[in-house]
Amino acid sequence: MELFDGILSIKGVTFLIISVMAIAAVGYILGRIKIKGVSLGTAGVFLIALVYGGVFYDDLKREMGDAFVKNSLSIVDTLGLVLFVSAVGFIAGPNFFSNFKKNFKSFVALAIIIILSGGLACAGCILVGRNFTSLGNDEFTALMSGILSGSLTSTPGLSAAKEAAGKELEDAVSVGSGIAYIFGVIGVVLFVQLVPKMIKADMNKERELLKSTNKESAKKNTQEKLISIDSFGLMPFALAAVIGIVIGSFKFENFSLSTTGGCLLVCLIFGHFGHCGKISLMPKDTTLKVLRELGLMLFLIGSGVKGGAKFVEYFKPIYFVYGMIMTIVPMIIGFLFAKYVLKLSLLNNLGSITGGMTSTPALGTLISTAGTEDVASAYAATYPVALISVVLTEQFIIMLL
Repeated sequence: MELFDGILSIKGVTFLIISVMAIAAVGYILGRIKIKGVSLGTAGVFLIALVYGGVFYDDLKREMGDAFVKNSLSIVDTLGLVLFVSAVGFIAGPNFFSNFKKNFKSFVALAIIIILSGGLACAGCILVGRNFTSLGNDEFTALMSGILSGSLTSTPGLSAAKEAAGKELEDAVSVGSGIAYIFGVIGVVLFVQLVPKMIKADMNKERELLKSTNKESAKKNTQEKLISIDSFGLMPFALAAVIGIVIGSFKFENFSLSTTGGCLLVCLIFGHFGHCGKISLMPKDTTLKVLRELGLMLFLIGSGVKGGAKFVEYFKPIYFVYGMIMTIVPMIIGFLFAKYVLKLSLLNNLGSITGGMTSTPALGTLISTAGTEDVASAYAATYPVALISVVLTEQFIIMLL
C-alpha cells in the first residue's frame, strides 16, 4: 500500500525501522570497545551509520526512491534531536539559571572565543587553499563554509551558510558539511575523554567542584504533593517539546532559534520551575536519561547515514584536513582560555566546550565520562551564544571572502 504518492510506503518504513535498529545494535557494540580507557560510546553508532550510508545509500535510493530516503532520514535525526535536546534542557534546568548568573560573562566570552577561533581557522584555510584548488573562489568559499558548519556539527550554521551562498552554491555547502561532520563528531567526543586522562584529573574532586558551583541550584518544590499527569512525566516533556518546536520555527531577520534552540530554551524553563501550581512539570530522572540516550542514538543514525553517502561521493583528503583544523583549533583555544583566563573547573570547562562547539554527541559522552548530569548546565549556558555566533560567522565568511 503506497502512501503520499510513493514518498512513504509500508515496505520502506519497515526497512527503515530494521536499518535503524541494526545500526544501533552494531554501533553500541563498537562503542563499548575501549582502547587505553577511551571509547567511542554512542558515537560508535555514528561510525556504523556512516559506513551504512556509504555502502547502501545508492541501493536505498534505487529500491525506495530518493525522496523517501531523504525524508525518512530527516524524520529520524530531527526526532532524535528533539528528544535529546529536550531531555538535556530538563536535566540542566534546575541548575542552569543560578550557574548562568554566576558565570554569565565566562560562558558568553568562551562561546565567542570558540566560534571566532573556528571562523578564523576557516578564513585561513580559504586564503591558503584557494591556491591549490580547481574550484572557483565563490564555490570554494561555499564549500569551506560548509566544512566549518560540519566541524562544529551546527545545523543552524549549515542553514545560514546555504542561505548566504545562494541556490547555485548550496550543494557545495552541503558537501563540505558532510565531509567535516565526521571528525566534528568524533574529534570532540575523543577530546572530552582524553583531556581528563592527559592531565590525570581526579574525577571525584572535579565532580565536587562542579557540585559546589551549582550549590544554589536545584530548587526543590515546597509543596509536598504535586499532581503528575502520567507516571513517567511524558506529558510535560511532550508539551515542552511542542512549544519549543513552535518557538524555534519563528524567524527574525533570517535568524531563528531552530528546533534545537527552541526546545532547549523551553525545557530549561520547565526544568527550572518544576511545577505549575500543583501540576508537576518534571519528568522522572529515569525517563529523561532514557529519552536523552534514545534521542542521541536516532540523531546520530539519521545524520550518519546521510553524511556517509556524501563522504563517499565527494571526499578529498585535503577537505578532511581542513575540517580537522576547524575542529581542533577552537577546541584547544577554548580549553586553554577557559582554564587559564576564566579559571573554570575542568568539568565546567569541558561542558562549556561541548556547548561552544555545539556538539550534541560530545555532551552525551562527557556526561558518561564525568559521571554526573551537572555538566549539562555548562553546555546549556554556552550553547545559545555559540548558536548565534556560528550563524553570524558563516554569513560573514561568505560575504567577506
